[in-house]
Amino acid sequence: MKFIGIIPARYASTRFPGKPLAIINGKSMIQRVYEQVSKSNIFNTTSKDESKIIVATEDINIENHVKNFGGNVMITSNKHKTGTERCFEVVEKLQENYDVVINIQGDEPYIDPTQIEKLASCFTNKNIQLATLLKKITDKDELFDVNVVKAVVNNKKEAVYFSRNPIPFFRGKNKDKWLNFHDYYKHIGIYGYRTDVLKNIVKFKATPLETAESLEQLRWLENALKINIEFAEIDSFSIDTYDDLVKVKKNK
Repeated sequence: MKFIGIIPARYASTRFPGKPLAIINGKSMIQRVYEQVSKSNIFNTTSKDESKIIVATEDINIENHVKNFGGNVMITSNKHKTGTERCFEVVEKLQENYDVVINIQGDEPYIDPTQIEKLASCFTNKNIQLATLLKKITDKDELFDVNVVKAVVNNKKEAVYFSRNPIPFFRGKNKDKWLNFHDYYKHIGIYGYRTDVLKNIVKFKATPLETAESLEQLRWLENALKINIEFAEIDSFSIDTYDDLVKVKKNK
């Protein structure tokens, strides 16, 4: 199976402009992401159908920086509203036959390569259209942090809903104790799409639930697509704000 790993890296972030170029202990964020992805076994192949990693950006400074550290990069439109749209442009321009696209967030500088491999393994099942990862929440503050996306899953390991709020609401129980009564899961922001599915989902218009929660994956659910879930044991930390950057620098 032939994979392409795409790392959307947008310079014009509303909350943190220039985020991909932020320096974390001597290396830029985007370089750290790229190097972590490169360690994944699905991209370490010498076959003629070699899988590929590529940064997708709208900014020439990011393009030059990625080239300087030896990475693959492509300039994409500055009109894209989602990373999925940026991934699709890359696939269209390359005109190569990839089976699965792995969308890796450009703001997770210490993503573990095994997370990528676990996600990729979902596609051994030919019926899987889309896949992503969840991890069990063990911290109360994380449970109620609106920047941590939560998800509920059915007994077929398919996503039912994603939200910035904890689901379910445990009526009659003290919020400090909710983790004692139910398993809650955080979403790890990495996606896999079969290439033909990616071509279809970029045609979908924004939906009411997506707009309300500002979560792209709700658009797919509202259009009756199934998102397969795999569970990760290793945590992942995304950098959404400058304060997050400070925390990462202190802890690494």
